[in-house]
Amino acid sequence: QVQLVESGGGSVQPGGSLRLACEQSTHTYLSYSIAWFRQAPGKERQGIAAITTSDQTFYADSVKGRFTISQDNAKKTLYLQMNSLQPDDTAIYYCAFRANVASLNLEEAVYNYWGQGTQVIVSS
Repeated sequence: QVQLVESGGGSVQPGGSLRLACEQSTHTYLSYSIAWFRQAPGKERQGIAAITTSDQTFYADSVKGRFTISQDNAKKTLYLQMNSLQPDDTAIYYCAFRANVASLNLEEAVYNYWGQGTQVIVSS
């Protein structure tokens, strides 16, 4: 079982930056995938970035070139560096974990564990 806790959300002006973190509980999985999702007001939750055990990465077009997903050397903490934030990036951001599979996937249904989310607000 995996527990996920997001942090780093907040309020910023357009063009600003934030770095989100997702801390995992201790586990022994040899393969896994982790992804960031977000849900804006009145919209469906969408996947925006994914990373595998071997540090393969994938980004949705909406954030490509602005956001960077990574994990620390111990692979306990997942990060999302968000630059050039825009009002449309306002959402609750979630990290999600897929056990025993290392693949790049932004579909909600494949992920086994979810954090509670952290709010990001981008406005002037």
